[in-house]
Amino acid sequence: MSYPDPGYSTYFTVDTSEVLLVALYLRDCADFRGLGRPALPPVTPAVRPVDLRRLVEPVGGSATLRVEWEAWWHSLLSHRISDAVLPVPPRFEALDGMEALKALLRARVGAATDWAEERCAEYALHAGSRGAESIEYLLSRMIQERELELGRAARRFTLQVIELPLGVRRAWWVEPDKLLMCQELFDDEQSFRSYVEPVIRMLA
Repeated sequence: MSYPDPGYSTYFTVDTSEVLLVALYLRDCADFRGLGRPALPPVTPAVRPVDLRRLVEPVGGSATLRVEWEAWWHSLLSHRISDAVLPVPPRFEALDGMEALKALLRARVGAATDWAEERCAEYALHAGSRGAESIEYLLSRMIQERELELGRAARRFTLQVIELPLGVRRAWWVEPDKLLMCQELFDDEQSFRSYVEPVIRMLA
């Protein structure tokens, strides 16, 4: 969902992303730990790695798959996350030129999308249980606090907060306008603030 702050000088969204979830599922399925920028930890619940050698050998092998996945990940984070769409079977035209990644997706698309849909449903329940003390409310409060420190309205900026089921409670700022974070991070306000306040300070 999208939220303007009380002074309408900033605009932020808070959500998860089915496309990023599918991408991370495929990364962990291929056992590509530490791949991508930022290098996110494994997802939870854990995805069991599978042996992909026979699957991708005809289209460049594991090394090519690593390059193609990383290029896809970079492309996803270079645009608005809400605009990203899942590659559509059977041809996966959105991944044209990435034949190793297409081969992996053809083999695992059912499991990947099922897993991502389950995580989206869990996220909706988790986010809904927060009630009035939501991330949106706390972000607005943090912006107001920063405006009081500055003695002026915050500069206009946008911030996309994407919550993901990650095994480490932290956040990663993807300049200039994205914040990827473990969806459990908000449960600890002090830790949440430690990652988000520096971003608000730079943007406001």
